[in-house]
Amino acid sequence: MPIILCIDMDAFFASVEQQANPKLRGKAIAVIGSGHRTVITTRSYEARKFGVKTGMNIYEAKKLCPHIIFVVGDNEKYTHTCAELQKIYIRFTPDVEIYSIDEAFLDVTTTHHLFDGPESIGYVIKKEIKKKFGINCTVGIAPNILMAKLASDLAKPDGLRWIKEEDAQSVLHSLPVKELWGIGSAIERRLGDMGIKTCGELGNAPASLLRNKFGIIGETLKLMGLGICRRPLIVREGDPKSIGHSMTLPRDISSRKHIEAQLLKLSEMVGRRARKYGFAGKKVSLTIRYPDFETFTKQATLPGYTNITHEIYRHAVCILDAVRLKDKVRLLGVSISSLMRDSNDQATLFDYKRKEKSILGAVDAVNDRYGDFTVMWASCLEQLKPPSVISPAWRPSGIRNVKIKK
Repeated sequence: MPIILCIDMDAFFASVEQQANPKLRGKAIAVIGSGHRTVITTRSYEARKFGVKTGMNIYEAKKLCPHIIFVVGDNEKYTHTCAELQKIYIRFTPDVEIYSIDEAFLDVTTTHHLFDGPESIGYVIKKEIKKKFGINCTVGIAPNILMAKLASDLAKPDGLRWIKEEDAQSVLHSLPVKELWGIGSAIERRLGDMGIKTCGELGNAPASLLRNKFGIIGETLKLMGLGICRRPLIVREGDPKSIGHSMTLPRDISSRKHIEAQLLKLSEMVGRRARKYGFAGKKVSLTIRYPDFETFTKQATLPGYTNITHEIYRHAVCILDAVRLKDKVRLLGVSISSLMRDSNDQATLFDYKRKEKSILGAVDAVNDRYGDFTVMWASCLEQLKPPSVISPAWRPSGIRNVKIKK
């Protein structure tokens, strides 16, 4: 029987900031971005008692908790801590999936007997993290990642819980479906319309009924209601399906010049990462969000594969040309997909292509050595630096490892 540990850091960003600044300990704080229109990315448990939630703006948070302290996040601290946490995990098993910057899954099926069992591993990890970083984590233990995640959620904060296979049904019987990892508000609402409100009811529902309502994921939902999850740990990051970057702009913009400058910056970020890891894409996607948060994505298929900044940019602009903007733009995103491995040594028929790749290689080398955007395209010079909010998909290594600067 597999044994999976879910290590989930408690209020990670806020806890790191409280540990770094003793004056913040025991106080209601919220970590925010550096922009004037930022939202809360994490809040301390002291702030949660007042109803402060992730995603709120600072004015909403102030209404609920007038004495709350806002701290601009320091992504360099968080990514460094995440990478150091990984070093603790691999002492107990080589099978570690860093799921997000504050969460990891460990498969200790074949190693737990070396450390006096899975509970002992969990308690030692908690102790090591507290000793080294001064912050808390919660550990969930179960036969699969779905139940391990649930165990950690139920044990928060600073707890440890083991849901064994024989106990799964009793735990799930009256548990609301929204407590299961992967069931969001939309699915919860649709299940509720079917009279399904608990995991027990979900597990007992006919698979055919769920398939008719939800299509291919219907059977997966039934298995989730039974506490069954067949997804293995992703120990080593495989080839990505897409490479992209998006940014919420410091202010809403409508100027074509400013929009195009941001698209060029995003295209450079995408192209550089694709070149670094040896990928090229055949599809370019453009994402636009308006001030009212309406968001849409459109894509174009290229005649060939590319990771060249200006080719990505040119197609992003072509997509923009086909869109009639109805308002100012709050967020822009550019990505490439339908990826294939790209060889820098592959011969090219055109001399200008060789020169372009050579120039990009030189620019990449300078920026790798001296920092992002040390060398940049002239039309980007007036634009602000990339956003300071880090994606939860960040990883300590591999293609999701985006270099973080203060």
